[in-house]
Amino acid sequence: MREVTVRKGEPIDRALKRLKTKLDVEGILDEMRRRRAFETPMDERRRKARSASKRNKVKWRFNNRSEEAAVETAEAAPVSAPEA
Repeated sequence: MREVTVRKGEPIDRALKRLKTKLDVEGILDEMRRRRAFETPMDERRRKARSASKRNKVKWRFNNRSEEAAVETAEAAPVSAPEA
């Protein structure tokens, strides 16, 4: 069970915000909303495919950003002609 202790002199609104943040980070609210109604197998596949697509986009951006930086530094370095 998730819980948040209310500190002495702390407003209830602040404690509720901490609780909501904790639940949001753990994904409990999203799962609760999703389970509220029946999800067909096709809808489940679509939802999982969308989330996988988002994860792959982030990974692709992160991986390509490091490659682009390596290419830029290689282009910026002076290239000397080989001596014969």
